[in-house]
Amino acid sequence: MKPFCSGPRSDVDLLYKLQEGRLSKSLINPFYFKEAVAPLVAARRHDRQIGLQEVVERIRVLESQSDILLVEGSGGLLVPLGEGYAVADIIKALDCSVVVAARNKLGAINHVLLTVDSLKTRVAGRICVVLMGCKIRTLAAQTNRSLIEESLWPIETLRIPFLGESSIKLLPATLKRYEKKIKKTLARIVKAVTLTTL
Repeated sequence: MKPFCSGPRSDVDLLYKLQEGRLSKSLINPFYFKEAVAPLVAARRHDRQIGLQEVVERIRVLESQSDILLVEGSGGLLVPLGEGYAVADIIKALDCSVVVAARNKLGAINHVLLTVDSLKTRVAGRICVVLMGCKIRTLAAQTNRSLIEESLWPIETLRIPFLGESSIKLLPATLKRYEKKIKKTLARIVKAVTLTTL
């Protein structure tokens, strides 16, 4: 699920399609704002109060119906979602494992190391890093993984290949083409966040 979405709702549309409509879009994404800004900014513009407890309760509803629930954050660990809380606070409240996703390009090392460092001071969960492939495989993309693993050992760093442009029309077919590789990577992610304890 993706509790908060601001701006285009293509991520939510994709999750809805991939789950073959088994879950409504309002369950997948209970807090939506049309403006592409931080959720707290959007909520203030609409004079809407969304408390941390309400968010956690919405997540728990789907968790109770799932074997594994993947909850997508909104813009990064420290993005303010509501008055007085950010993505990190939801992670803490859920006491869940964390998958840090980053585009595998120049700047990924700094992004990942800062995020994991921040996580360590805020939550006591398990962490896995996933580098998302980009269309052009630069020298940085070829070397990021080994340096991140060296810096974060024993946290595992996994990769997902470039799956095509982020068009809602292309992604389901592209995902199907890479289905075996993605399932294998997802299984490794589940194993990593289950076994790696900080």
